[in-house]
Amino acid sequence: MNQTPTRNPYLIPFALVCSLFFLWGIANSLNGSLIRHFQFALDLNRFQAGLVDSAFYLGYFVFAIPAGIFMRKFGYKRGILAGLLLYAGGALLFYPAADIRIYAFFLFALFTIASGLAFLETAANLYVTVLGDEKEAEWRINFAQSFNGISIILGPVIGSLFIFSKKEYTADVLGGMAPEQIDAARIQEALSVQGPYLVVAGVVLLVALLFWLTKMPEVGREEELAEGRVSILAPLRKYRHLVLGVIAQFANVGAQATLWGYFVDFKIDFAKNEHVGFVNTLYRVTEGMTPDQIAGFHASFALVLFMLGRFLGTYLMSRMEPRKVLAYYCMAAVGLVALAFLTGGLPGIICIMLTYFCQSIMFPTIFALATKGMPPAEQKLASSLVIMAIVGGAVMPPVAGLLSGAGGMEMALLVPFVCFSYVVFYVLRGYRIEVER
Repeated sequence: MNQTPTRNPYLIPFALVCSLFFLWGIANSLNGSLIRHFQFALDLNRFQAGLVDSAFYLGYFVFAIPAGIFMRKFGYKRGILAGLLLYAGGALLFYPAADIRIYAFFLFALFTIASGLAFLETAANLYVTVLGDEKEAEWRINFAQSFNGISIILGPVIGSLFIFSKKEYTADVLGGMAPEQIDAARIQEALSVQGPYLVVAGVVLLVALLFWLTKMPEVGREEELAEGRVSILAPLRKYRHLVLGVIAQFANVGAQATLWGYFVDFKIDFAKNEHVGFVNTLYRVTEGMTPDQIAGFHASFALVLFMLGRFLGTYLMSRMEPRKVLAYYCMAAVGLVALAFLTGGLPGIICIMLTYFCQSIMFPTIFALATKGMPPAEQKLASSLVIMAIVGGAVMPPVAGLLSGAGGMEMALLVPFVCFSYVVFYVLRGYRIEVER
């Protein structure tokens, strides 16, 4: 008798969920372009433009727990659809925001996008860990997060090609323009965000349609409904590894936001006129380019290292215990930040760039470790708490900024050093599942 091979029922749902990781990477990585772009388009200072990130992190912080509660009540599929519709709605709001050029409107649009991403990350990060063998949960989430690494590189490219002006409006250039010419240029710059975000909205709506048409398995749904109502604070009281995991994620995102947000400042302060040779060759650096532009190329290559770190980490996790892979990455990050602090100069910048490689698998693996060993109902609420910890990206960079003001940019490295050191503690000891009854 011929036997028909059993098709993996999780294959198509898993592939669709992987697309979500790509989509929110695009949204996050476009923020850096917006911060720079809005300074001229909306006549903002650097601090005002930096509110782009604040609006984003606030969206995650406010909507992570509601996303967990929503998923708990309606399941993964509806949680994902709600997130995609919020994401698309926020992207569509860029069109009228650009027409009226009110910064608060842009911030509201970004907040709406981030609210949708809070739903997507709460659902997708957990969903990929339960779509299959529990022993391979860390591998699956790191594989899915690899698509996020690819899209993070594309964001700055989209900004450079479709958002940024081909003309540099320096103080000298603006000084030679009439007020009405300057205003017309600002209007044109503001309108340049409409096209890219309309395309993003269209792609997101297409993915939402695919999710709506696809049957998504609600893993553990019957068990979850049988558990009844669960308090949002219950997992925190019950699971020590979750509490320590939320802190670890807060520290991880805080360290990442500090190094990524201040990379150009590190480059200018440590090695303004020294550059990594192969980066110069790869990006075709010329003498006419500004130090900021060249620093940006170094940051771009660091993101390539970030992506490579994810792919290598995912491969290693198929060969050895994922937690051990993360431990090696974290200890390397601590060592690299310490070396950057002690050496400074171009060697310090190279160390910071290599730290991107080490950061690559931290978020997904911490997430998997922190939400492990729980029944489905508590797991969804735990997921929202770990996503809520993304607010560390809003808290730690200002601390680093204060330290840099007191003792130079090398002092800002104390923030990622302390943060990564805590993550090392978590992956060596804090991850252990201890249940309080």
